[in-house]
Formats: sequence, C-alpha cells, structure tokens
Amino acid sequence: MKKAISLIFALLFAFTLFSQEDSTSLNIPVDETTGLIIYQEVFQEEGSREDLFNRASEWLHQYFANPLYVTKVRDASSGVIKGRHQFELFFEDKDGIKKRAGMVLYSFKIESRDGRYRYTIDELMLRQQSRYPLENWLDKSDPNYNPQWEEYLGQVNSYVLEKFVPSLQEAMKPKAVVEEEEW
Repeated sequence: MKKAISLIFALLFAFTLFSQEDSTSLNIPVDETTGLIIYQEVFQEEGSREDLFNRASEWLHQYFANPLYVTKVRDASSGVIKGRHQFELFFEDKDGIKKRAGMVLYSFKIESRDGRYRYTIDELMLRQQSRYPLENWLDKSDPNYNPQWEEYLGQVNSYVLEKFVPSLQEAMKPKAVVEEEEW
C-alpha cells in the first residue's frame, strides 16, 4: 500500500514538473551584455538588397493592417525598415474564459543585403500606466513574481516564432516566374 501511494505521489510530482513551462524551456533569447530580450536571426535568400527590401515592403502591406502607421523608417538606399507594433496577451480565468491580459509593444527592424536579410525584434514592453519591460518577467526571485508570466512569455515567443517570422520568411522568398505560353 505504501509503495502504491509513493508511486502515485512520484507520478504526480513528475507530471507537475513536466507540465510547467519556464523561461529556460521557452528559450527566450536574452542579450548577454544588456540583459534585454531580443529576437534576431539572419536568413540567406537569393536576391539583391533592393529585391529583398522590396519584398519586405510588400510583406508589410500583407502582415499589418496599417503599414504606414507601423513603420517609422523605410530607407531603400540602406535596405532598412524599422517600425513599432503591438499584440495582445490573453489569460484564462478560473471558469476557462479567455480574457485580455494586456498589450505588448515591440520594435522591429528588417535589414536587407545582397543574398541575405536579418530581422530584429526588441524593446518588448507591456503597456500599462507606465511601460513595463518584459525582462522583469524573467526574474523568478522578484517578490512580485507571478507564475502567469511564464504563460505570457510563451505567448510572446509564439507570436514571434510562429507568426511574425514564418510570415516574413514566406514573403521574402523569390516569386516564381510564370512564363506565358505563346501560341
């Protein structure tokens, strides 16, 4: 009997450990020198700097509802696009109803060079009366630490890595040239 109870407790403990995500399992990218969250990656893609810049500009119009409001810099000569955007976080209350948790503001930059481009997402802030840096959510020793922050970080990670980046990657691929048949 004691072995069965011990086994049940061991299984419950193991399940609890594996079911909880933490910021280390989420692989939140933190700059070692600044301590700030920054998503940045370089992709190799065929095309000149101008071609890649134009593809990124087209993507802006597909991805954002109001791309002129979102972008602050569109410099074709240097191949740089900078902007600010926001997305919502959600939580489930005790009744399982999805509710708004807040808005995350972020900055993005897309840089184009011959044969490659790089995106950067940084300056992640929770909009409140004053802006609240998301890096504060990484500190589990904070007396105000809330386990809900792990879920919010997961939502940020999901937005960047499952929505923003794949959409940009798809738009940056060269368009297939369709030759019309002459007859």
